[in-house]
Amino acid sequence: MSDYVLEAKGLRKVYVEGPVTVEAVRDVSLQVKPGESVAIMGPSGSGKTTLLSMIGCILRPTRGEVIIEGRPVRWEEDDLSRVRLESIGFVFQSFNLFSALTALENVEVALDLRGIKGSEARRRAREMMEAVGLGDRVDFLPRDLSGGQKQRVSIARALVNRPPLILADEPTGNLDSKTGHAVIELLRDLVVKEQRSVVVVTHDTRMMNLVHRVYHLEDGVLVS
Repeated sequence: MSDYVLEAKGLRKVYVEGPVTVEAVRDVSLQVKPGESVAIMGPSGSGKTTLLSMIGCILRPTRGEVIIEGRPVRWEEDDLSRVRLESIGFVFQSFNLFSALTALENVEVALDLRGIKGSEARRRAREMMEAVGLGDRVDFLPRDLSGGQKQRVSIARALVNRPPLILADEPTGNLDSKTGHAVIELLRDLVVKEQRSVVVVTHDTRMMNLVHRVYHLEDGVLVS
């Protein structure tokens, strides 16, 4: 069993457009232990989202290795789909909820993709909605929810399959200060309770007080 839920080794991402070459991420290595919360901070354009996308097996690195639960990621679609379904929960800035589905059904989607359906899926989705404080909003459509409530649904969906690793990309970016703080505390508390690991990309300096470690990224390079 690995000492780390996540290891990134020498990650590099280069984009080439005609004569222009842009090195978005340069030789980044980091580790995340089980139950550990880590923030990646830096200015806009520093490569944070690119790095998170590689860690999340969405974007293939130009060079380097991603290891999740001791298993090196093979950059083949079957393996990528397995890793994303079994090992990673995603929380997005824009929520990424299905507008035609209720809050509960949005959470059930994650279970359905894992082959968990019917009454078992509904039970687990309801439990997770209760855990994020939205037990009375299960039948609401996303259009009838506030921004903070939508992000809580997104967190419920990310956690419902009990993945070892949660990746959050600017989870408070579309929220006001008060709501954003509440969402940050909820995410922290649930991660601790569920004993998950979390990597958060954020501009929100309040995250520094709620995580175990902070990585600073500038021009694609980790500076601390």
